[in-house]
Amino acid sequence: MALALPGSRRSALVLVAALCAAATIAFAQSKAAAPDATPVLGPNVLVFSPSMPSAEMQQKINAIYAAQEHSEFGTQRNAILLLPGEYHLDIPVGFYTQIVGLGATPDAVHVTGNVHADASLPRNNATCTFWRGVEGFSISPTVENTMQWAVSQAVFFRRMHVLGDLVLHQKHGWASGGWISDSLIDGNVDSGSQQQWLSRNTEWKSWTGSNWNMVFVGINHPPAGEWPQPPYTQVATTPIVREKPFLWVDAKGAWKVRVPELRKDSTGISWHAGSTPGKDIPLDRFYLAKPGDTAAAISAQLAGGKNLLLTPGIYDLTEPIRITRSNTLVLGLGFATVKPVKGTAAITVGDADGVIVAGVLIDAGETKSPVLMTVGSKGSKAGHAKDPISLHDVFFRVGGAGVGKADVDLRINASDTLIDHTWIWRADHGKGVGWDQNLSNNGLVVDGDEVTAYGLFVEHHQQYQVLWNGNRGRTYFYQSEIPYDPPAQPAFTSATGVNGWASYKVADSVTTHEAWGLGVYSVFRHPDVKLTRAIEVPVRPGVRFHHMMTIALDDKGEITHVINDTGEAATPAPHRTVPRVTEFP
Repeated sequence: MALALPGSRRSALVLVAALCAAATIAFAQSKAAAPDATPVLGPNVLVFSPSMPSAEMQQKINAIYAAQEHSEFGTQRNAILLLPGEYHLDIPVGFYTQIVGLGATPDAVHVTGNVHADASLPRNNATCTFWRGVEGFSISPTVENTMQWAVSQAVFFRRMHVLGDLVLHQKHGWASGGWISDSLIDGNVDSGSQQQWLSRNTEWKSWTGSNWNMVFVGINHPPAGEWPQPPYTQVATTPIVREKPFLWVDAKGAWKVRVPELRKDSTGISWHAGSTPGKDIPLDRFYLAKPGDTAAAISAQLAGGKNLLLTPGIYDLTEPIRITRSNTLVLGLGFATVKPVKGTAAITVGDADGVIVAGVLIDAGETKSPVLMTVGSKGSKAGHAKDPISLHDVFFRVGGAGVGKADVDLRINASDTLIDHTWIWRADHGKGVGWDQNLSNNGLVVDGDEVTAYGLFVEHHQQYQVLWNGNRGRTYFYQSEIPYDPPAQPAFTSATGVNGWASYKVADSVTTHEAWGLGVYSVFRHPDVKLTRAIEVPVRPGVRFHHMMTIALDDKGEITHVINDTGEAATPAPHRTVPRVTEFP
């Protein structure tokens, strides 16, 4: 029943209803425009905002570094995420620590102060400064206008803008890096005492320094000079690459992951026009894994349509994480570490277009795994040229943190796979290290065709470091130390009259293969152990190698030839030689 109300009262009720409706709409609009809640990324991720007091942020940074400065084989993993805006901080980057700017472009997050990686050993020695990285922000260094990045293997430097100079060493102490990509340095880059370095799709005002093997791919202004003096290898364009996916937050506070588009024949950075071109995936389409999650649970989420964000920590796996769907993205934060504990693989990737795995450390378990990671199915003939599978900052370790064993660390069956920076390491120091303890035959075995590798670091495995069976493979930069610890020559003999296993082996069946900028080193710890050939390839017109060198460090053994039977012997101190071969054949 409708009630008859006096006119004044009726007008008042209409006004109140109108005001309530307007308030409801305004609340809904404000809620829609408000920043999304920060996702639950676990206790090992810090999300900083410019609104936070600098002293509070600095205290948390210092606490992480106090734990990670010398924690080479520790169990802590950390990521520090910087929301867009201005910061005044000193950020030392220790082991297993990743610093990430959450802007659409590096310039959306700006740090004034200091961001630095320092030598982890005495006497400015950075040869063990491993497993750390920075990406996606700009830095105005206030210490002599210079950012110090004294690092070695398994360290990434991506999508960075340095408003000043960059030095890749600490007071010219030893260093064994390194990697830089998609970055802009306004001033000079000084490699100094770095043994070797790969720069891909990066821009700078100038570059100084050289040592053994400096490779520049897709660089607009590479330094003057050409192999062998100085030892510069210059490749004008990057033939095909997809930059590493990255986490970012838009102006409305929505968390997303940008998947950069495929680039062909590129030079310079990807973000000249603003943000890196590509597609965005909302973070709510990711399963946010945490240590303690089982591989079965993670694989079920992937099979059900989710992508995967591995939050920092160590994941003990009783079976592999299985990636079967096309265009699945797996992204690790803070050197998320996956470890098979039942002798299985850690990760298997199906023969599916566009799968991306990035930012993961795979650590071998004590029970031997036949392989730690596979990409594609054995014997596959499927092509993925239009949408390649790609691996970015995927690192492998056998031993060091404890006994680890694997026959093969990474096996690539899928054609058209892109490797964009990897270190595949059988430990030469740490726990569980010895010729009969941390077992690993091969670092990388490639069976697929058209596989391209940028920044291939493979060291200390007990047979071939790299065995390449597929056709039309390409490698841009290769760094390898052969194993330190063969106890005697009979234990390190691949065939009658052949000492050791070549570091880089191209199978006799291969008709086309090409590689640029290769350095192979020996550090034999036992007397009378030699390696006959650093590189071994079939002699065919389609198999071509450019710019190779060898060196025998320490005071024992030798590498007799650089490639096949070409190149003089690398002999150790006190009469050390550094043989170089410019072209083969």
